Amino acid sequence: MIRALSLAALLLAAPLAAQESPPAEAPAQPQLSLEQRMLLRCSAAFALTANRQGSGEAWALAYPPLAERGSEFFAVATARLADETGIDVPAFAPLLRAEAEGLLAGGALQQIMPVCMTLLPPAQEG
Repeated sequence: MIRALSLAALLLAAPLAAQESPPAEAPAQPQLSLEQRMLLRCSAAFALTANRQGSGEAWALAYPPLAERGSEFFAVATARLADETGIDVPAFAPLLRAEAEGLLAGGALQQIMPVCMTLLPPAQEG
């Protein structure tokens, strides 16, 4: 499952690192329900927050470690979205990037995290 979060981080890292370059024409966005969009948005939020936890940012460290649980959420969300929409997994890359860019550009990452945490299944003890 950590591979899924690593994939999410890779999908997010390249375009966010190159924000100075002009944006390419965006591909047509599929119609997603509010719930499906929230799964995608929270996947991006978990990946971004896990990255900030790794960088030691205080606000991110206030949340439980998200590397593994966020990765599991991403894997389940991606599979569910693929099943429900028929979108193949590679097509999620631009959608995930768009959500991440929107969270960062709007300064909404820290604001959405409490909502996203309610979607994250409880940690398994043991």
